[in-house]
Amino acid sequence: MGTNGSTMLKPLRQGLPPLDPAAVSDAASCALPARYEAVREARRFTRDTLDRWDVGDRFDDVCLVVSELVTNALRHAVPAAPCRGEAHHPSVRLHLMRWSERLVCGVRDPSHETPVPRDSDDFSAESGRGLFLVESFADSWGWHPLAGALEGKVVWAMFRLPTAG
Repeated sequence: MGTNGSTMLKPLRQGLPPLDPAAVSDAASCALPARYEAVREARRFTRDTLDRWDVGDRFDDVCLVVSELVTNALRHAVPAAPCRGEAHHPSVRLHLMRWSERLVCGVRDPSHETPVPRDSDDFSAESGRGLFLVESFADSWGWHPLAGALEGKVVWAMFRLPTAG
């Protein structure tokens, strides 16, 4: 079981600043239903996890970014009418990982579409602006296709954490 979890998260680490997977202090993930209440569930899960990890300093930034990433996944990556068989396999999953000086949140979804921030002169357009918010509040972000049997991609955002002392 342990190896499955680490291979699932591997794509998340590619392209990040050098991070030793063995040095992850904490990791947590939750499956999210393919409906809009998932954003609220993701925020609650993030709040509870960050409280437990005692990294409240970046709480507002992390929660905003998690909300945007989950919203994007639901809006652009989840099929409108999922097959009945997929009910037991939620299409969107939130991952939180903490190193001593960094926190990474990743949202896995079933789409192969590249997440692209859209130029938005049209201020009534909601689509595409979420990634600008992610870019503004996270220290870095990116995405990677999933490897192996897992379909889709992971969109991740990294936050630097203040060091103790």
